[in-house]
Amino acid sequence: MKVSEAIKQRQSIRAYQARAVESDKITRIFDVARHAPSGVNTQPWQVAVVSGESKQQLQQKLEDAFRNGEKSQMAYQYYPVSWEPPYKARRLACGLALYGALEIGREDKQRQLDQQAANFRSFDAPVMLLFFMAPNMSTGSYLDYGMFLQSIMLAAEEEGLATCPQASLAEYPHIVKQQLGYSEEAVLICGMALGYADKEAVVNSYRTERESVESFTRFFE
Repeated sequence: MKVSEAIKQRQSIRAYQARAVESDKITRIFDVARHAPSGVNTQPWQVAVVSGESKQQLQQKLEDAFRNGEKSQMAYQYYPVSWEPPYKARRLACGLALYGALEIGREDKQRQLDQQAANFRSFDAPVMLLFFMAPNMSTGSYLDYGMFLQSIMLAAEEEGLATCPQASLAEYPHIVKQQLGYSEEAVLICGMALGYADKEAVVNSYRTERESVESFTRFFE
């Protein structure tokens, strides 16, 4: 598979087969992703691979926190406080595409809530990946992490696996760290669903649009 094919083929999958992910495939994915670049080779990534009973216990606690209205306690501000054009419109279009594919109406608050809650189960993927960083690292390491995460997703494509990067899995870091035994000082960056895509699921049928090269690029000669 060409890199260009993997980039274009990758999409955020929100429905998975129950089929378990082979451990050797996970190891190969990280063996590729570990070559991602990082400032002065800091390699700030620390990864928890959660599946089976451990995943069931963790996702239940996360979903309960969400459904009980517990306030998000993310370690950093992921989204802007105030949404401005053109980002506000793109965010709206993304949500409409998802709910449109699932035929969830604007007034159907219960189905909207249930769909949001699915985030905390990693959309029932067999594997939940959680990404941590030491507390003394700074902004540059977040950039490094982005390259590492993309490397994981592209390597997963080559293995025939699907992914969905998830900021939502970092909303209740105290639950995650307590359940998995990580230090309270560790920074939970995000999570990721990993598994075999359910290609028959309607939720996986839609694609979000991307801007043209001309819309975001300026050439200086």
